[in-house]
Parts: sequence; structure tokens; C-alpha cells
Amino acid sequence: MGRRALGEFEQAVLLAILRLGLNAYGVPIRHDLTDRLGRRVSVGAIYTALERLEAKGFVSSWTGGATAERGGRAKRFYRIEAPGVRALDEARAATMKLWAGMPEGAPA
Repeated sequence: MGRRALGEFEQAVLLAILRLGLNAYGVPIRHDLTDRLGRRVSVGAIYTALERLEAKGFVSSWTGGATAERGGRAKRFYRIEAPGVRALDEARAATMKLWAGMPEGAPA
């Protein structure tokens, strides 16, 4: 596993970005992950993962316009890039290989 391999939480963040599309920024990503993981997810963990993913070239980001609802602060939006899609595909294939051949009734 190299520097470009995905951790479990990074996979979850990338999948949230894919699901959210053009609405992928911190708060909706946090809500998506909290709902799907069934546990509270800190904002700090999300932004740390997003920084790592951006450094790996898996996501890119841009700043939207300032909004009154955020006290004039702008939102930072995220988009998955081709290397991120490839990393997700590789992670899914690796997981499927690990589960292949498991006997019936194995924990899922």
C-alpha cells in the first residue's frame, strides 16, 4: 500500500463527494457521512481527509461566492478527479478480492 492508497475514511469522503455532486462542501459531506456511518464525524476529520485527498490529486477544490447565511464567508467546494475515481475503483476491486471465496454464512 503506497502513499496513493485509500484509507477507509478517505473512501467514505470520496463517495460522499460523488453522491453530493455540485453540493459537495464541508457541511453536506459531514451530514452524509454521519448518516451513512451511523456515528458522529468531526469537521476536523473531514477537512484533514480532504487536504490529504487534494494533496494526492484525488480531489480538487474551489471557493464559491460569499453567502449571507455564513456571515459573508465563502464555501469551499470539492470535486473528485480522475485519479480519485481510479483509486475508488482499485479499492472496490481489492475489497471484492478479499471477500471472494468466503463460505456461506460468513459475517458480512
